[in-house]
Amino acid sequence: MKRSKWSLEEQASFLKMIGELLIRGYPLAEALDSITYHLPKNRNAQMKECLFSLKEGYPFYLVLQKLAFNKDVIGYIYFAEQHGSLATAFLEGSKMLQKRVKDFSRLKKLMSYPLFLALTTIMLFFFVQKYLLPQFSSLFTSMKLQANFFTKFVYIAGEAFPILVLLFLLLFIFSLLYYFLSFKKLTSIEQKKKMMRIPMAASLFRLFYTHYFSIQLGFLLEGGLSVNESLTTFEQNENQPFYRQLGIEMKRLLMTGEKLEDILRNYPFFERELALVVKHGQDNGKLAQELLFFADRCMSSLEEKVDSLIRRVQPILYGLIGVLIVSMYLAVLLPMFHLMNGM
Repeated sequence: MKRSKWSLEEQASFLKMIGELLIRGYPLAEALDSITYHLPKNRNAQMKECLFSLKEGYPFYLVLQKLAFNKDVIGYIYFAEQHGSLATAFLEGSKMLQKRVKDFSRLKKLMSYPLFLALTTIMLFFFVQKYLLPQFSSLFTSMKLQANFFTKFVYIAGEAFPILVLLFLLLFIFSLLYYFLSFKKLTSIEQKKKMMRIPMAASLFRLFYTHYFSIQLGFLLEGGLSVNESLTTFEQNENQPFYRQLGIEMKRLLMTGEKLEDILRNYPFFERELALVVKHGQDNGKLAQELLFFADRCMSSLEEKVDSLIRRVQPILYGLIGVLIVSMYLAVLLPMFHLMNGM
């Protein structure tokens, strides 16, 4: 199958169209055949390959894997083919991708102007620091005047900037070495535990993993599987090593007599409320519904946190740029006042 790259927007639209047709009662093969007429012509050959693969008995998640779709979406479809809620899975996967596209687009719009302004300011800063201020310094020295605070600040900042760039490059190189020599060799579960130490990002990762696990387990339970059978489904998911290892480990711990809520409580990559939700759901006999409701809450919290983070980034950038601009302005203007007063 030709692996022409599908953008996230294309993937989201594709999943949404199929999900809507499945809700209308279309079989999956007919839904695929119908949306072919709504896709660009360069996708026709791929759709024919998809239909052929389905008729040959391939599960649809493997078909999407051949198309190089997003791994989380493939996971949605894999689990859906086990519990039967395909239409819901397609629409949920589409919603997740649309959210990612929307967040990335907003971040790009919010960052484009501040980054352009920052680049322009840095260029102006170095011009002032390298060429203009030395002229004032020479004049101040000849007149036996002291440099003002802002002039000193611009000089110090100019000297510190190359050091900061070097430190950033060293940190980047160290991070790459750590990733390839150490992090990549860890199990998926250990990797996620390490990621929980990243400031600010940890809470976002935790909400996403909790949402994903809760919604998949909730759908499996709603489809009639037991907790143990659901974890076996996780265990057989070779496309997502993290959830596969999670299924294996959780099944092993359950067999030793540990309670499900106690197991979940010990995982730092899940929200602490997940254990309470599971305990409450087991007590009232509505575990599937409790998990699905909690998954929606996690996604809402994730959206709020991302929005809050995006809103905070731009003012911080503008503040830093403003400090540089005001410092340059005063570093140039104050010496001129000194010279005028000395005349």
